[in-house]
Amino acid sequence: MLLKKLVGILLIALFCSVAASVTAEEVGDPLEGINRKIYAFNTKADDYLLKPIAKGYRKILPKPIRTGIGNFFLNFGYPVVAVNQFLQGKGRDGLSDTVRFLVNSTLGIGGLFDPASNIGLKEHEEGFSQTFAVWGIGSGPYLVVPLWGPSTVRGSVGSIADSFSHPMGYVVTSDPLYIGLSATLFINKRAELLDLESLIIGDKYIFIRDAYLQRQQFLINDGEIEDPFADDDF
Repeated sequence: MLLKKLVGILLIALFCSVAASVTAEEVGDPLEGINRKIYAFNTKADDYLLKPIAKGYRKILPKPIRTGIGNFFLNFGYPVVAVNQFLQGKGRDGLSDTVRFLVNSTLGIGGLFDPASNIGLKEHEEGFSQTFAVWGIGSGPYLVVPLWGPSTVRGSVGSIADSFSHPMGYVVTSDPLYIGLSATLFINKRAELLDLESLIIGDKYIFIRDAYLQRQQFLINDGEIEDPFADDDF
């Protein structure tokens, strides 16, 4: 885990040094040829490995249990949200998210339940990619990351920063347990996406690319543009 954190720090430092002059409006897909090949590889890996596991996971575990697992992992990583709120200068939201984490960690039994929403503490989605954007660092080109999916240069580095700042890397000291929790988190997220696949139309590569970029812009602007995922059925 230490090596992962050191590599993450080096990548972030390199990214910040070369990307500061790139503006968010310059998002493009100059690597489309390579991205499409990686997308095809990811699709095959998903069809033959990840999707069957996710389907089995959803078949074995009833929805209330899957919801509780999702709530647990969301709450476990929620300090990253609060930290990024403060880094973006949004102190009020940072305090609200800190209280939300404490409420769900205690009254919500470790985050399995979400009593914080019931008392009006709104859930937010913040990460280092959005923080970098607020700091004026451009997105860089669109990327498809092997075995991960759509991203940008900024998004990829932000994900690295999110991962090595995630509490799990500090709380879970056993490598087998860390790997097991990470795998469960990944499978749970994949299972949540199964119902969305039928909504992808036309060129799937373009659909996913445009939806991802629109979603990221929505998050960066704190909801001031239309959210492409606002429909609960999407």
